[in-house]
Amino acid sequence: LFDDVLSGPKGGDIEIAKPTQHVIEQTAVRILANGDVCAQFTVNLPARGRTIQGHKSVQIFDQTLPQMVQKALLYNSLDSAAVTRHVLNVEDQEWVRSSLDIRALVAFIPDGAILPRKSGADDKPMEVKKGDGEGDDATPELVRFHSPDTLRVSFDLPNMGKTLAGIGIRKGITLIVGGGFHGKSTVLSALQVGMYNKLPGDGREFCVCSPNAVKIRAEDGRNVSQVNVSPFINNLPFGKGTESFTTSDSSGSTSQATNIMEALEMGAKTLLIDEDTCATNFMIRDDKMMQLVHKDKEPITPFLYKAKTLSKQGISVILVVGSCGDFFDVGDTTILMDCYSCHDVTARAKQIAANKAANGGALAASKANFGNVTPRCPVGVAFKPTGKVSVRSKSMVSYGDVELDLSGLEQLVSREQTNAITLALQRLSALAPGSKMTIFQVLTQLNGLLDQGDGLDALSNGQFDGTLARPRVFEIAGAINRLRSDGSFVQLTP
Repeated sequence: LFDDVLSGPKGGDIEIAKPTQHVIEQTAVRILANGDVCAQFTVNLPARGRTIQGHKSVQIFDQTLPQMVQKALLYNSLDSAAVTRHVLNVEDQEWVRSSLDIRALVAFIPDGAILPRKSGADDKPMEVKKGDGEGDDATPELVRFHSPDTLRVSFDLPNMGKTLAGIGIRKGITLIVGGGFHGKSTVLSALQVGMYNKLPGDGREFCVCSPNAVKIRAEDGRNVSQVNVSPFINNLPFGKGTESFTTSDSSGSTSQATNIMEALEMGAKTLLIDEDTCATNFMIRDDKMMQLVHKDKEPITPFLYKAKTLSKQGISVILVVGSCGDFFDVGDTTILMDCYSCHDVTARAKQIAANKAANGGALAASKANFGNVTPRCPVGVAFKPTGKVSVRSKSMVSYGDVELDLSGLEQLVSREQTNAITLALQRLSALAPGSKMTIFQVLTQLNGLLDQGDGLDALSNGQFDGTLARPRVFEIAGAINRLRSDGSFVQLTP
């Protein structure tokens, strides 16, 4: 926009955190308690060699920045109708999400929603390309979401003054089934970011999910520290216990068990699971394998046998499944995706389950309780970095001499959230030796601090930082749990 001013041998660029499709509390632009608008950005002063170009620098501060403020931050320069629509739309999204629990729902997708994205690298809504129906330029017709009549619910939006109808996903166990490439994972991908409000025009506005929903997957090789995984894994060879499981190289099954137990430890009430990213031996065992390998010789209790007990304890599950019908025995609602069209096939799934019980009736006969979630206390000294901390990407952090991989935290949506997480991690080093505060208590306290007047500034120790966005406690906990540091946790003993 200001190439004539900003161009130079070196420098002159003005940078601010790039917005995403999600409306999240952040520090780049915000409204202060006194009503002032605060924008935080960086200016790379133009230079030639080691010499700052003073006249061009004056131009930036005297001409360019005032013009940018005038055009971007002053209400009179904006489209007032568009600003109003944005605010009312976002407020209504938040209202629908807050109404889920009293309606006994965990998620809602409105009719007309555009769930597919442009690509795996572009979070904007898919657009229909014009083509002749053949070759690379051809594209299937974009299918907007439409709810089945039997599962349709509606909300009367308080701001926008209209009724919004769509599918209400009820508490309990919901199965999303269908053939490959028919839209199952697309639905779950929309739900896993349904705790964030969206920009108007995103296509997923009002596609909302319980704010304490956590995506679960297998993560081969992840670090695990002092987690009680005995509800899923027990009876290891040579008498090795699993009530306080620790490893620096977990398998698919142990990592998935760990992810569930850590989510429950932090208060998750809904688990989002896609079989494409799960460990098969953790999810199911068929009757043939059970005949060959006796139950006493198998350390893993499949998720299939724990899902119903979780549901009875108030933990809902939304599960994408396309290869194993045994889950029909435990599903409360079954949704079929067929060419991106949504159908309620609950009655048919229950009929199939009734005609042939899973594992010869062993699943129905199982009366096992879920087990215990053991609280853990982070050890402050283990989180003190041994060197420089730098965020390399949304999912990769150099934490001193440790590489922290956050790629398993699929509900992170911006690098700015990761920036905030690294600051939260460093705060843990201030925990007193022998502290008995659990990770849940520590992060609940931190969340309360962020809710106060200073907001995210509380993380930056008085320094100006316009590169922060607020993460959920689940993602902060996920980073804490994945940091490879000896003795990072101790279990809370009674």
